[in-house]
Amino acid sequence: MQNNQNYAIMASFTLYFCTSKFENYSQKLIPMTKLSVNINKIATLRNARGGNVPDLLKVATDIQKFGAQGITIHPRPDERHIRYQDARDLKSIVYTEYNIEGNPEKTFIDLVLEIKPTQVTLVPDAIDAITSNAGWDTIKNKDFLIEIVQEFQRNGIRTSIFVDPVLEMIEGAKIIGTERIELYTEAFAHEYSIGNKNGIDPYVKSAILANELALGINAGHDLSLDNIQFFNQNIPGLLEVSIGHALISEAIYLGLDNVVNMYLQKLK
Repeated sequence: MQNNQNYAIMASFTLYFCTSKFENYSQKLIPMTKLSVNINKIATLRNARGGNVPDLLKVATDIQKFGAQGITIHPRPDERHIRYQDARDLKSIVYTEYNIEGNPEKTFIDLVLEIKPTQVTLVPDAIDAITSNAGWDTIKNKDFLIEIVQEFQRNGIRTSIFVDPVLEMIEGAKIIGTERIELYTEAFAHEYSIGNKNGIDPYVKSAILANELALGINAGHDLSLDNIQFFNQNIPGLLEVSIGHALISEAIYLGLDNVVNMYLQKLK
């Protein structure tokens, strides 16, 4: 009787120990969503006065030291914030993931092929657009995007296509052959700001489909300290968020180091 009790105790202890280790190990296997900080607004502030204050390269270096896992830039043809030379200079500064966003016109394509960042995110913004305001129609632009994506991939650059949370557009992205999509999150952010948490539903459905199609999932636009945790917790397989305007605005009050780490906590 005593032996049976001892065996039972040992079995219970072994089960508890192994289960605990397995649960801890499983948790470590779940990757934390990466934070890539868009530094366009730093360049905007610098350009407003001329000179080199704030120093874009120092800010990029510090953001990485504070814990961000990537730096994003979105150069535009008029160079109103990020300049093409900034993109080149950042190549030696960014030791985390380097993501360059933009509309794939010739100058942009040549710049990306010269720099060879970790990732290029293709965005269909018009030349005079203040900010990105729509995702690609991956069906109508299929042939064009296939050619662009393949060119970048031949040069060892991971590709991501900016899309609205529309299932047909995600299926189109898969056909094009991109490794990732970036979900355009302005609609979610607006709905969340007025108290409608159901605004995340199309994003959840889009993420489920992307996972089924083996597409990596990034997200960006109007994500902030207010909404990022809810978004992250509800999007399965979210790999990376790109945040600029809100993060830099929040840093004015809370400090850059502090804000970066607040995002990192919410992305766990």
